[in-house]
Amino acid sequence: MIKKIILLGATGSIGSQTLDVLRINKALFSLAGVSLGSSLEKSIAIITEFKPTAVVVRKNEHLEIIRNKFPELICLDCLEELASFDFKGAQMLVNALSGFTGMLPTVAAIKAKKDILLANKETLVVAGELIMPLVKKHNVRLIPIDSEHSAIFQCLVGEDSTNVKKMLITASGGSLRDKKREDLKAVTVSQVLAHPNWSMGQKITVDSATMMNKGLEVIEAHHLFQIPYQKIETVLHYQSIIHSMVVFNDNSIKAQLGTSDMRMPISYALGYPKRLDFVDSELDLCQIGNLTFKAMDFERFPLLKLSYEAGIKGGNLPCILNAANEAAVALFLAGKIPFLKIEEIVSKAILEAEFQTKLDFNYLFNLHNKYYQEIINKYGEV
Repeated sequence: MIKKIILLGATGSIGSQTLDVLRINKALFSLAGVSLGSSLEKSIAIITEFKPTAVVVRKNEHLEIIRNKFPELICLDCLEELASFDFKGAQMLVNALSGFTGMLPTVAAIKAKKDILLANKETLVVAGELIMPLVKKHNVRLIPIDSEHSAIFQCLVGEDSTNVKKMLITASGGSLRDKKREDLKAVTVSQVLAHPNWSMGQKITVDSATMMNKGLEVIEAHHLFQIPYQKIETVLHYQSIIHSMVVFNDNSIKAQLGTSDMRMPISYALGYPKRLDFVDSELDLCQIGNLTFKAMDFERFPLLKLSYEAGIKGGNLPCILNAANEAAVALFLAGKIPFLKIEEIVSKAILEAEFQTKLDFNYLFNLHNKYYQEIINKYGEV
């Protein structure tokens, strides 16, 4: 039986690689619904090739063009509508959106009883306390696509969670990993975006350089695997071959290895519990030769330390952390602030936050937008 897929963020990095996996597995999956980005050319190409039933288009000026070119296509108004749309058999949503915009569509899909394949870590960072009980209530599966969480997920298959001693999340260190803090003052956007291992979107590449990406992954892992922060460690692993590890009570370690190709965890999530055939990116350990590891330095990467602190305290702090970071990264990419100002903005937001533990989705949505817009307004529109 062909599974119908709803894909949010089709023109981004993860979305494009998801389409690659669907191309390889045409006999297993069809693209029922899709949200499209700002490129009209890419949008038309995706609709032409995959022939989805319904779409959400980011730019209003593209809407009439697409309607005229594809009169049979259902054009929906918002991501939540697409995520919950009844495609008569679509039970799987791939959330490949970047940033906080992924939260509400995830909620809508869960309530519509669709399984969630999640690459949008911000959903769990901002609202993990609310999302995981919702997943349980509606009896759906939430399968991670992030390479690190996919690795942990795979390592836990067949294991009793009570036997987990700790989880080790690996980090490449990003494009600036070999620079000392005094060398970071004048780094350019192009330097930051030159990731040594992965081809990713701009925002996540900046997060990799500040190590905020790893901080968000720690918070996500806490919610996804229901594990205390004290049992989640991060370690530098320059080659990005081991994507994460699980240490068990007997001190044995399971690790998941693979090349730096996001199509592998995407493929695993789509096919789970079966593994799909994948002809590209076979790992040659003899060619790799050595795998190296290095202890994480919280002084070098203060946003990682701050993420642990915000996650442990909980409440509204992870939401504020994410909002401040999204705004700061946008400002940096727009040339409004220097690189190290990202840390300053995020740290100040957490330090001055009014702590709140009573959460609901509307509160978090409004709080995130408030912090994001206030920071953007302070330093100039992007």
